[in-house]
Formats: sequence, structure tokens, C-alpha cells
Amino acid sequence: MELYLNNERKDSSPMDPRVIRAIEELGSSKIATLKRRYRELFGEESKSSNRQFLYRRIAYRMQANAEGDLSERARRRAFDIADDRDLRVRAPKEFVAQPESSSPSVDRTRPPTDHRLPGPGTLLTRRLGDRQIVVKVLTEGFEGESRHYRSLSAIAREVTGTRWNGRFPRI
Repeated sequence: MELYLNNERKDSSPMDPRVIRAIEELGSSKIATLKRRYRELFGEESKSSNRQFLYRRIAYRMQANAEGDLSERARRRAFDIADDRDLRVRAPKEFVAQPESSSPSVDRTRPPTDHRLPGPGTLLTRRLGDRQIVVKVLTEGFEGESRHYRSLSAIAREVTGTRWNGRFPRI
């Protein structure tokens, strides 16, 4: 099997200048033009409207038409490599890191803490009309007007009387 590195070809003659020029002209073509050219070369509509994808596929086909396509042997080998039936769906057990017994366990019974919230004990204040609203951040929820709430949205609903809370404490 011969392998060519650094784009060295057996036939060292340069590619046909007309093909090079045609590929260069594709670079400035609009998507509609590329799709039309794709249809001409491949005999079917492209499912993609991605400019770079169309450009690359058309350029490859133009080169293949001018220089010769892959040999049947190369096609079979590429198909064998691309055959994914033998691929794993899951990583091997030893690949996935197992938690050490000395590491602290995560309590999954409680929802995770929100990293956007300030620490417990922080007071959030907001002026709404003629009222000054003060909310204290707790380890589990919030306290506002001597009542416990699970979320800031619940406090906003209580204070504003509406479910829309776009004006109440921004953090």
C-alpha cells in the first residue's frame, strides 16, 4: 500500500489550471449558485445550505472528475473504517473515574445550590414603589417579611401580586 505524505502524488504534474481556477471562483459564489453546481455534479439536491460544506464537496468532486476518483480498493477500505458497528456505546468501566471513599459524598436528596446566589446571611434590598423590600438569603431558601420562601420568585409573587418578577431583586 502506498501512502503519500505532505500531499505528494505519484504523478507530480500540477492539477489542471482550469480546475484550479474553477475551484477558486467557487470561493466567491453565493449559496444558491453553489447549490445549483452541487445539483449538476452530484445529480441530486443538497440537504445542506452550509456554504463551506457545499464548497468543499463541489471542489472535491471537481478534483475527482479531473484527476480520477478513489480506487475501488480505497473506497472499500474507507467504508470498512467508517463502519461503526463495532464502536462502543459506553466507555469501559475502568475509563470512568470512580469516586474515592475518602472524598465527601454529594447529598442528592436536596437540590444543588445555585452558584449565582450570594452566600447565606446576605441581605437583598429592593425599592418597589414606596416600599423597601428586604430579603435574607438562607441556606435553604429565603426569608422575607418574617416568612420563609423557597424561591425569590415566590417572594416577588407575594409582594407584587403577579407572577411576572422582572423588576424584583436582581442579583
